[in-house]
Amino acid sequence: VAEGEPGEGREPFELPRFWDALGQTFQVTSQEATKLSLAFSRPPLPSAEDCQKLSEDVQNAILAVATVYYWLPKGQGTTLRKMVRDATTEVVEGMIQLTDTILNAPVESLSQEQLISTGGVWEACEQVSNLPRDNQAAVVSALAACLGVVKDAVEEMEQALVEGQDPYGDIMEDEELGFRGNRDTYWSEADRQLLSSCMGLMKASKACLKKVLAAVKAHGKADSPEQIAQLDDLADIANEISPSVDELALSMYPPVNPLAVRLNAAKLASVLKKVLEIAKTSHVCPPSEEGWVQFLTGAVDHNMNKVKNFTQGQL
Repeated sequence: VAEGEPGEGREPFELPRFWDALGQTFQVTSQEATKLSLAFSRPPLPSAEDCQKLSEDVQNAILAVATVYYWLPKGQGTTLRKMVRDATTEVVEGMIQLTDTILNAPVESLSQEQLISTGGVWEACEQVSNLPRDNQAAVVSALAACLGVVKDAVEEMEQALVEGQDPYGDIMEDEELGFRGNRDTYWSEADRQLLSSCMGLMKASKACLKKVLAAVKAHGKADSPEQIAQLDDLADIANEISPSVDELALSMYPPVNPLAVRLNAAKLASVLKKVLEIAKTSHVCPPSEEGWVQFLTGAVDHNMNKVKNFTQGQL
């Protein structure tokens, strides 16, 4: 049977039943972590027979968690499946860490490490209640996370540009680090003109994620395989925005290499155009949403053309 796909004779997959089963297995695992930790919290050590029973119970709990994860078909959405997989992995790794801690800790008393590891398993098991319940909610969560990272990058770059001619001022006080008059730590006027267009692209990234997120919240559905696949496509391409914004931002610090800036700007512009194209052709963009798609496509082209113009004679 393929991973995550229902086998012959198995009942049709139902999301509510899956969540009930997953919640139950996480809860049992949390309880087994508590039992294991208490058994080794003070002398005397459990008997060989008790140790055997404890280890079997822990193993069965972890196998149940993994088994239920594999019930979730890929057809329910790769974004949702990845989030469930990450949560499942955290539970398994938490239990491994707790077992290692118990094996390596002195028996005299309950160690701080053991307390922390036990709490880590509890925390990982409690995560099940916060997981998105379908692929639409999973993609909303993924887009919101991307937006948060891009917002931070935009704010950081804006701050650096506002703070004056020397973005390294706060780390260049020590004479040993370099001469404060070094041209490599400053932006020229030509640099600043180029960077204003790059900032335009970075702000377009933020606006793009904001609008796509709002559209997925308002119109996104996970009722059909086609809708689920479209949402996954959006999440996958949106995941490329943040690294592209970071690469552009890094290349904007002095000494500015116009070719590197242009290449990174072109990469970001290409990713944004893909996001807008995928959004436009998906179910999250009814005619009422087409205005901002067109506007942002124009904004990306406008800023990229300015970057090309500013770097034309410098390459």
